[in-house]
Amino acid sequence: MNHYDIIIIGAGLSGIGAACHFSMNCPDKSYVLFEGRNNIGGTWDLFKYPGIRSDSDMHTFSFKFKPWTYNKTISDASTIMQYLQETVDEYKIKEKIKFNHFMTEISWSSEDNKWTIKGTDNSKNEPVISTCNFIMLCTGYYDYEKGYTPDFKGLESYKGQFIHPQKWTDDINYENKEVIVIGSGATAVTLIPTMAKKTKHITMLQRSPTYILSRPLHDPFAKFVHKIMPNKMAHFFSRWKNILLSMYLYRASKKNPDAVRKFIKGQAKKVLGPDYDVDTHFNPKYNPWDERLCAIPDNDLFNTIKENKCTVITDHIETFTEEGIKLKSGKELKADLIVSATGLNIKIAGGMEITVDGKKMELGKLINYKGLMLQDIPNLVAIIGYTNASWTLKADLVCEYTCRLLKHMDKNGYSSCAPSLKGEDTEMSPVIDFTSGYIQRGMAKMPKQGKEFPWRLHQSYVKDMVNLKYKKIDDRYLVFK
Repeated sequence: MNHYDIIIIGAGLSGIGAACHFSMNCPDKSYVLFEGRNNIGGTWDLFKYPGIRSDSDMHTFSFKFKPWTYNKTISDASTIMQYLQETVDEYKIKEKIKFNHFMTEISWSSEDNKWTIKGTDNSKNEPVISTCNFIMLCTGYYDYEKGYTPDFKGLESYKGQFIHPQKWTDDINYENKEVIVIGSGATAVTLIPTMAKKTKHITMLQRSPTYILSRPLHDPFAKFVHKIMPNKMAHFFSRWKNILLSMYLYRASKKNPDAVRKFIKGQAKKVLGPDYDVDTHFNPKYNPWDERLCAIPDNDLFNTIKENKCTVITDHIETFTEEGIKLKSGKELKADLIVSATGLNIKIAGGMEITVDGKKMELGKLINYKGLMLQDIPNLVAIIGYTNASWTLKADLVCEYTCRLLKHMDKNGYSSCAPSLKGEDTEMSPVIDFTSGYIQRGMAKMPKQGKEFPWRLHQSYVKDMVNLKYKKIDDRYLVFK
């Protein structure tokens, strides 16, 4: 049985970032990454659908410590994977990764002050058992095995091809075909402009609209500063420009949602023209940032619609038919291929069973601490990124905080620490206040939050930077032993 100071579970963006932080800031700690799949990258290696790309700018989505030097601000998955591979090579992470190691349960023993991790090495079909002092969960927030598909009436009668983007394979042929994409979220608006280049025609069928905001594919500011400054300095200024811009948009959306709604609609009208029915197809019933905004590079979706390669239909599905879909309005749509871009299934901690001294921890009943630890679970940090900004901004802060925490524990001779309410009552509410379908479906599985810091989750990079980087580790809520 192998023992490590730290075990990182997951070798996606968060896991690779965590490994780099430990290498830089805690070089005396032994660590390993257990990755259930056979490659790094997580989401960026898993999804194969046409056009897959980031929906955040890469100056904030990339790591703080490794500048993004590629020319696209909104980047395709293959370039992101190249960037991650460069990071793995540069920081010598590859030798620390155990691929095909799928972990299913972790258990903490207060008597031994350590975690025991159990799973399977799928490449050998052999059980894996390891121990460690500290666990970093970098498993993301969704089920890698399957996406969410509603229980569509009559689906079994459809004679064409039906696919969820999470299960996309390279042999799916859509050239010169009639295609329907069900959905209006980030996946749908990514798929459509790319597929439309080859399809006979493509239809975006949405039950309700989403806020869609165009971002430049090539950021002029970033291009300028990279010409006149060294990469690290240019990365710093590009990153902070986009951090402040996203913070401004989020605050404006909460303070004056009507003005932001008007601005976003105006952007669509400017491209689609005054005769296009923007109020029906791009005017959501909810306020901006009640759900995550969808980013499109250089108006690509709007241009595809304007060029009559794509039709947007806002309606409800009554039933599938042999040839396509019948809508509640009575209209029938025919399709050779239907893509169900209908979202994800929430899965917290990779679905692993977590026990503390023999007690199974129900994560949906626990309160988060500083957005990175959970009430009464010792020596465990989980990375969950922002909903209103780039995932990696939070991931970098969490990793820096964890390194500070580990050094504090070593300095003071502590072997364990866990957040504790200490008998205080706190009002519990959902940890993410979003109306998105996938969030609502997974709400019961997700940890909760309290009314005030450190039990309340900030969706603010600046607040988190102050709290996680500069405030003292030893507060009255974190119990050390």
